[in-house]
Amino acid sequence: MSDGWVSSNAGPGLREAKKQETRQQISDHATRLFLAQGFDVTTIAEIAAAARVSTKTVTNYFARKEDLAFDHQDEFVATLADAVSSRLPDESALASLRRAFEAAVAVQDPVAGFAGQAFTRMISDSPTLSAALRRLHDRREEALADALGEAIGLPRTHIEVRTAAALLGAVHHVLFQRIQELTLQGLPGEAIAETVAAESARAFGLLEPALEDFAVAECDIAPQEAEDR
Repeated sequence: MSDGWVSSNAGPGLREAKKQETRQQISDHATRLFLAQGFDVTTIAEIAAAARVSTKTVTNYFARKEDLAFDHQDEFVATLADAVSSRLPDESALASLRRAFEAAVAVQDPVAGFAGQAFTRMISDSPTLSAALRRLHDRREEALADALGEAIGLPRTHIEVRTAAALLGAVHHVLFQRIQELTLQGLPGEAIAETVAAESARAFGLLEPALEDFAVAECDIAPQEAEDR
């Protein structure tokens, strides 16, 4: 009975690992081809041949060709919402997002825009990828609105929630574009991080008058303190 239980759980785990390995293999070959010959001219058939799988296998893992270029799009879309959801006690959404962005810049996180010159050039040279990236920014703002609405107990369609999400999303979009601009200029990552760290302080500072007290996380109060109050 014990052996059967272990076996039934080991199978799906191994299958999932194999699927992830295949997915990563396809993504790696696609990225190599995109960088070598351009996104728009590279075909699904070429990617399948390089990865030694069928074209159907490629499309099973990646519904659209641009999904092959933006392999970590779910992580990107969730970044701002995750920062709001993980606010520290007595920390506003703005402060939490600023802290998360500064941490991402410090480690030159690709999700923040530090993707390297070749990859950034590939995106800027492709109208398809540029449009797909704009849609990802829109999706990220929508996810942020959901998190902000949950934080203050209002629907995501409420004007305050939508406005706050638009302002916070716009700052991150502008800073992402700034990282891309500096990358295409050929600056090294350290110089880009230093420049963007200084500029982001001013950018986030512009939002403080409106949002410094918005969606502040509750501070836990000890039982004795609550009684004293």
